[in-house]
Amino acid sequence: MNLFNIKTASEHSRISTQLALALFGCACVFTAQPAWAGVSYSETVSGDLSNSGLTPTSVSVGLGQNQVFGSTGRAAGVVDRDYFTLTVPAGLQLTSIVVLPGTTTAGSVSFIGIESGNQVTLSPSVPTAAGLLGWSHYTPGSGNILPDMAIPANGSSGFTPPLGAGSYAFWVQELGAGSFDYGFDFGLEAVPNQRVPDAGPGMFGFAAVGALVVFGRRRLQTAT
Repeated sequence: MNLFNIKTASEHSRISTQLALALFGCACVFTAQPAWAGVSYSETVSGDLSNSGLTPTSVSVGLGQNQVFGSTGRAAGVVDRDYFTLTVPAGLQLTSIVVLPGTTTAGSVSFIGIESGNQVTLSPSVPTAAGLLGWSHYTPGSGNILPDMAIPANGSSGFTPPLGAGSYAFWVQELGAGSFDYGFDFGLEAVPNQRVPDAGPGMFGFAAVGALVVFGRRRLQTAT
């Protein structure tokens, strides 16, 4: 019986087990998708959102909670309308639009509309909502308004929540005299059974796994 061969086989088994555990750990770390919760846009920090539906302000969003803060209202007969667009990344879906605390309105007709794509092409002077996916009147206590926006009304097409990957343009306005603050929390969740692409950590993860494989091979060669 060759004791050296027995020791080598044992060493091989131990190293293989360590390598498997390390690879599993890397897979867990680098495939996990941390949720983001924070401010995606604030007019007090980044300036007034666009007043044109054809050139809305682009707002970056990701997995988790994405908050947009602004103000709207009417001064000297001019309505300050806000337009912005966001893109739901592949593998995610828009599951909620929650009216945040601190939102103020002149009554119960503060308005938010949504159109598919990166523009709001509907003129504010038209009598119908034809061209919009949906819309809703919101108040400070409205909560999640996405289900209300999804219901076809006054010409809007309607939709079935949640909204999948793609670009969406939003239109917010208050016709009451004065300035009224608003805050919306756009909740993005992963589509069930789909992995969210994550180029940064993913590339690093592949590099780490590659390094472990090379290290494992060297250990095996040394052991033999």
